[in-house]
Amino acid sequence: MAQGEMVDLLVVGGGINGAGIARDAAGRGVSVLLVEQDDLAGHTSSASTKLIHGGLRYLEYGEFRLVREALIERERLWKMAPHIIWPLRFVLPQTHSPRPAWQVRAGLFLYDHLGGRDELPGTKTVRLDQTPYGAGLSARNGRAFVYSDCWVEDSRLVVLNALDAAERGATILTRTRLVAAAREADGWTATIADAVGERRVRARALVNAAGPWVADVIGRAAGAKSERGVRLIKGSHVVVPRLYEGDHAFMLQNADRRIVFAIPYEGRFTLLGTTDQPWEGAPAKAAIDADETAYILETANRYFVHQLTPSDVVWSYAGIRPLYDDRKGSASAVTRDYVLDLDAGPGKAPMLSIFGGKITTYRKLAEHALGELARFLPATGPAWTAGAALPGGAMPGGDFERFLSAAEAERPNFPRPLLRRLARAYGTRIAEILGPAANPAALGADLGGGLHEAEIDYLVRAEWARTAEDILFRRSKLGLHVPAETASRIDALLATRSDLRSVAA
Repeated sequence: MAQGEMVDLLVVGGGINGAGIARDAAGRGVSVLLVEQDDLAGHTSSASTKLIHGGLRYLEYGEFRLVREALIERERLWKMAPHIIWPLRFVLPQTHSPRPAWQVRAGLFLYDHLGGRDELPGTKTVRLDQTPYGAGLSARNGRAFVYSDCWVEDSRLVVLNALDAAERGATILTRTRLVAAAREADGWTATIADAVGERRVRARALVNAAGPWVADVIGRAAGAKSERGVRLIKGSHVVVPRLYEGDHAFMLQNADRRIVFAIPYEGRFTLLGTTDQPWEGAPAKAAIDADETAYILETANRYFVHQLTPSDVVWSYAGIRPLYDDRKGSASAVTRDYVLDLDAGPGKAPMLSIFGGKITTYRKLAEHALGELARFLPATGPAWTAGAALPGGAMPGGDFERFLSAAEAERPNFPRPLLRRLARAYGTRIAEILGPAANPAALGADLGGGLHEAEIDYLVRAEWARTAEDILFRRSKLGLHVPAETASRIDALLATRSDLRSVAA
């Protein structure tokens, strides 16, 4: 957009909340500029446990409103994006449980009924020694509860919201940071900067969806203030070779009443996490520490036959959760609910700051945010996102397997694992990558793991990918499957693809 051009909404932050707000606003006819200092989902939103869930453990803390809203959103989001969201059964063993079985079952009864379920199966009780759900566990002489939630490809969810926003008219600028913003009676004048330099833009309203940097953005906006506080909590995960057979996940209870999930990951692996560790100081790129690794592995070793050591960790990641500071003592007890803080008044252009939130409730958060801002943007249209498919998600009956079968029949010369991966990532937009190709050779060079030049070109052109890390660990998880030299090969190829960067122009 041109220097000094006025937009209705300047959104700062390209995580799930910022991308969701940009999409919602653009679909209501609001002109939007989103700026993200790094890559989309470059921080917290790609460092989650990758679940669309109500948050069973939040019931212990009385978070009934949050759990109900999340449970309602759970199936709604699944239907909007069945390629990147799908059901997952969770096994909750009562071995090593600090909670009596009746208490757990009562919580699961609420979980099944608080937000309604249309298609996800309800809770059942199983004997671990009489069911495949006990495979891999060291103690199989007890019972477990089996309940439902959903998996999500978290960073792709962010990208698809940004893509939909862009296709509805929003401008999405990655690697672009907010330097400063000055409030005026009729809007904000903001200075933004990228690798080329600084420029000024104007906006009628400012949305601060900067996640861990929410307080930093308030400090850069002259005249802005907030009575709210943010509490930074680091959550870390490890990926290890597969610990058990089956497509189900485990919720593992600890004596300290915290939980660790064990989830099938990328076919050959198990994802373990998360931790809750206070983060002191300014937000920054986070990494797991030795104590967190030990805590996660000790939990897994308490439950599974296969015993893990730090040398078994093939990958780890960590993110900083920007939780609303509700003054709770324990990091685990801090609310995961969100707070929208509106700073506005006579002669003051509005600034809306987002505190807290979780991936599952991002769409509802965005809807609430536009409700807060609508009176400042009179031409704003009505809410529309409930049930509106995300890019690639408009499949007949929302049936991914049926869609995949049709793709396999249409392209019999493609390996099934490759088509499944592409269908999972891009859904009905798979044709934008494959085009008329009759076999993989027509997609250009394979840089490793079935990642062809045609897919890289699409990610650069349509999804703001700029580095090998963007592609291998956020647009996909191929970084766990490719040879070591693939990253350098991708970066060399990207250096020749600057002409494809049309979306962010």
